[in-house]
Amino acid sequence: MRSLFWRILASFWLAITLVAGLSILMGHMLNQDAWILSRHPGLNTLAEEWTQTYESQGEDAAQDILQQRKRQYRIDVQVLNESGDPVVRGTFPPRAAAFEARQKRLPWRRLTDEFTSAKTGDTYLFIYRIPHPELDAWHRESLLLPLSALGIALVVLTLFSLLVTFSITRPLSRLRGAVHDLGQATYQQNSLAKLANRRDEFGVLATDFNRMGARLQSLIASQRQLLRDVSHELRSPLARLRIALALAERATPEEREKLWPRLTRECDRLEALISEILVLARVDADNAGAEEVDLNGLLVTLQKDAQLASPEQTVQLETEADLTLKGWPTMIERAVDNLLRNAQRFNPSGPSIEMRAVRQGERILISVRDHGPGVEAEHLGQLGEPFYRAPGQTAAGHGLGLAIARRAAERHGGALVLGNHPEGGFIATLELPLVPGAVVLP
Repeated sequence: MRSLFWRILASFWLAITLVAGLSILMGHMLNQDAWILSRHPGLNTLAEEWTQTYESQGEDAAQDILQQRKRQYRIDVQVLNESGDPVVRGTFPPRAAAFEARQKRLPWRRLTDEFTSAKTGDTYLFIYRIPHPELDAWHRESLLLPLSALGIALVVLTLFSLLVTFSITRPLSRLRGAVHDLGQATYQQNSLAKLANRRDEFGVLATDFNRMGARLQSLIASQRQLLRDVSHELRSPLARLRIALALAERATPEEREKLWPRLTRECDRLEALISEILVLARVDADNAGAEEVDLNGLLVTLQKDAQLASPEQTVQLETEADLTLKGWPTMIERAVDNLLRNAQRFNPSGPSIEMRAVRQGERILISVRDHGPGVEAEHLGQLGEPFYRAPGQTAAGHGLGLAIARRAAERHGGALVLGNHPEGGFIATLELPLVPGAVVLP
């Protein structure tokens, strides 16, 4: 029995059966005398009826009641007062006590019961003798109703167990199918739409699974697209290197000397492209813990490095005091450095590149603005995708700088906002939370 369905169903059914059966068994074992006294039709009302008759009509009428019960139910009754003396003759046969003393196994069952009169306050002790055949016949009849009720209860509870079992195993079966589809890369988000509408734990689990499936599919699609883009981008410098090498094989020594700088330049471009691809991959794969980042010192260092790399470009920095956050300083440094390099490529000589960092609520905004031509509005949505470059760009680059900055922002639970500045030029803004969010990168 390996199926979870049958295990749960059998567990429910067995538990219900055992509880019901043990309840009846324990009731008979622990309260058998009380059960007979309260259930047997010849005993359940006898004490009260006899007391009322005795106190209102006398001994003869009370004795007639005992005789009538003996004829009808074969029950012998003796009634004693508080002193232990017989109140009436009763129906016990003569020498009954002597017979009981000689026998080890009596042919009857002996029961006792006390009853206190509500009218006089006197207490009477009733002694009953019920023959075993009479008692066994009554037991069989008295158990018919409880056993029938138990059977009906078991049927109802079995149906309930089936309902509960199906409500557990069916969602699990759907989730299992969704996991299988996800592993085969054929997962459809609407396959768990009905399950996600449930208002229980399975609905929450299905909703979370849908989100996970969507993100995993997006990640797989992104990785596939990245592989296609990487292979496409690597093909061009490799082709140029191959052409240059073919020319060098057939060239004269003087012509080869002219080809060496070209080969060196293509190798440098290829190395730079591979380095940027590796940086992009490390942003996604960095699992180090977040630490305290001093943004003021980091931005000042980046400002100096940017001006050393391009002395003709001036970088103007404006920050608030004591800007700190929890994050990964290397990622933030790469992101801002890429934004500065991107601005330097398009910023004309003269106007300064503007770098600004401010705190806004629970976020810190780091913006870099140039005074270049900007980007047409229809291309802004695609900026930040790996290897994408807006049409008409002539500056050197591989289209990975903004992608690295965006991945770094998303790794912190933030975002990279790109747009054209109202006064001209292009502005890129990193929105970073003070504490990194647990966000899975798409």
